[in-house]
Formats: sequence, structure tokens, C-alpha cells
Amino acid sequence: MEITIDPELCQSIPNLSFGIIQYDNIIVENSPQMLKGRLQLFQESLFFDLEDQNINDIDEIKEWRAIFKQLGKDPNRYRHSAEALYRRVKKQNFIPSMNSATDINNFFSLKYRIPIGIYDTSHIKGNVKLRKGQKNESFVGLNGRENQLNNLIVSVDNKAPFGSPFVDSRRTAVMSKTTSALQILYLPTAMDPNEAKQMLESLKNMFTQINGGEGYIYLISCN
Repeated sequence: MEITIDPELCQSIPNLSFGIIQYDNIIVENSPQMLKGRLQLFQESLFFDLEDQNINDIDEIKEWRAIFKQLGKDPNRYRHSAEALYRRVKKQNFIPSMNSATDINNFFSLKYRIPIGIYDTSHIKGNVKLRKGQKNESFVGLNGRENQLNNLIVSVDNKAPFGSPFVDSRRTAVMSKTTSALQILYLPTAMDPNEAKQMLESLKNMFTQINGGEGYIYLISCN
């Protein structure tokens, strides 16, 4: 599977970069108690850190809000997934355990304050392109709604869009029968490539420690 960035998207946001991890031979189950506890404790600690903090002032969250606005999407109406998680934690509406893949995804998104998507590759058709969403494009999301994708960054296969930093589609959702997966990290534009690779390596190691299988990491960017 080849993953590329559309040149038109790079013209709009020249410094974009994405972290990619592909997993094979994984087993997705209920999360072990260690992971459930770690996710819960991190949210409890974060809740106290956020009590006197404006979420919009957090650098990574602020940057992705600005990217949404630059692409023509209202960041107050369409909150990227990391911001949405932070706003839940600030309200003490903690994210419950879902499964051993999604929980790790949410933990790292909270830890690094960036959107991260994870997809079942058995439901991805052909290669993947990251581009700007077009008029009349939509999908049924994990939020249970029909989501309009115009002016959002979207991940698209040969069939249709399936992912975005706002919400992902039900079509490629990771579940207990998933054995291979694709993870896309929406990186801060100022992040050093070596730092990004260390983050990806840390995520891959934790993911395979819990879900088994093998992971392969790389970066793609507009530069």
C-alpha cells in the first residue's frame, strides 16, 4: 500500500507531515488492565492540569485549529479529534476503554496532543492519498453521523474517503476481527523528523507489545 500527499494540499499547507505505521498479524482484544489503568490515570492527571488552562492555547491544538481554518473549515464547529478528546477530559467526561488498538490510539493522541487515526487495512481498497475533501463528499463516521468532508484533510482510497483529523469512517473501523491496521499521525509542522521517528517508534513498540504482530514506521511530508 502506497500512501501519498496530494500536491494541491501541499500548496495550501506547505509544511505538512504525517507519521505512518502499518501493522500486520495483530490481535485486537479487550484492553489489558494495565492499559485501561494507564489511560484512566493519564486522563485524571490531565484533568487537573487543564483546570486553569485554555485548551485553545495548547500549541499543538492551536496549530491544527489554524490548519482547519486555513483550509476553510470552522475550527469552532469542526474540532479536530485531539481537541475533542481534551475537551472531554476537561469536562471530566473521560474516554472509556474501547479495545486494545483504539485505547492506545487515544492514549497517544492525548499524550502528544495531535489527531491520530487508525484503520483496518482489510477494508482499504488500493493506495491511499491524503488530500483536501471536496464538495458533496461525506461518510458515516464513528460519531454515528453523516459527516460532510468539504475542506477537511481526508484519507482516500480507491473507493472513497475513510479518514480525517476530525472523525474517521465506520467503514474502516478497527474491531476485534482486525488483523492488519494503518495508523496516521497528524504531526506538528515544526516537529523535528528525528523526534517524530522517536514518537512513532514508541507508539509502534507499545502497540505491538499489547496487540502482537509487526509494525513498520515512516514519515511522509510536503517538503
